[in-house]
Amino acid sequence: MWTIIFVLIGVGLAMVLLEIFVIPGGGLAGIIGFGLMVLAVYLAFQYHGTTAGFYTLGAILLINLIALALVLRPKTWDKAMLKTNIDARVNIIDTEKVKVGDQGITISRCTPVGKALIHDEFYEVHARSEFIEEDQPIEVIKIEDNKIFIKLKT
Repeated sequence: MWTIIFVLIGVGLAMVLLEIFVIPGGGLAGIIGFGLMVLAVYLAFQYHGTTAGFYTLGAILLINLIALALVLRPKTWDKAMLKTNIDARVNIIDTEKVKVGDQGITISRCTPVGKALIHDEFYEVHARSEFIEEDQPIEVIKIEDNKIFIKLKT
């Protein structure tokens, strides 16, 4: 019976920790985890007596406090955190290089946003009313607020 009690405690603790740190919203996993730990205490009282029940209750409280303290330590999450800098940039359009009427080729599918090569530089481009497949000749029809609007070259 102790094996069942230990499994209930372990699964209950895992469910509560998942609810707190991984699963967004509802609280169902936390409620199930809490219920499993209550069931473990009940089984300890039922099958092993009052002393064992209180020891089990105390152990569950202690385990939950220790687990929470370990999980909330700042260094616990160091391996899971993203440490790289994002060096991507928004389209910075040099109006001397790209002008209305310039031509290029799509590098990716534009549905309606994609990438294109214009004057040997990559730009994020916006197709107005059509989807443009990869490797298609395009023409710049409008430049507005760092957005390049294109159409399929006819």
